[in-house]
Amino acid sequence: MKYFFLSDGWKVGRVWGVGGEWTYAAWRRHPDIVQLDLCVWDHQEKMWLYRVEDAVLMVEVKPTAPADPNDPAKNIGNVVLTRLIDAEQVLERLGTIATRCEMGNPQLM
Repeated sequence: MKYFFLSDGWKVGRVWGVGGEWTYAAWRRHPDIVQLDLCVWDHQEKMWLYRVEDAVLMVEVKPTAPADPNDPAKNIGNVVLTRLIDAEQVLERLGTIATRCEMGNPQLM
C-alpha cells in the first residue's frame, strides 16, 4: 500500500497507474483510494491520510472550492502527487513534534 496526506478542501481527480492514466474501461474498476479516519494538524492545516493501492503511481488533486475571479493569483487548478509515501514514512510524519494527530470519523471532525 501507498499513502498520501491531503488537506481539507481538496479532492482526488485523475489517477495514473503503470499503463498510464487510470480508466474504468481498461481496469474494469476504479482505483482503490480510501480516506482513512486519521488526520494531522500542521500549522493550522488539517490533512487527511489516504491509502492507495500499489498499482497507483500518481494522483491528481484539486481544490473543491470554486476559483476566485477577484484574486486569480491565489487560484490553484490542480496538483499532481508523484511521490506517494509508504507506511514507515507515514509513521515518521505522525511522530513529528510539529503535528497533532486525530483519529475518528471524518464526518464528525
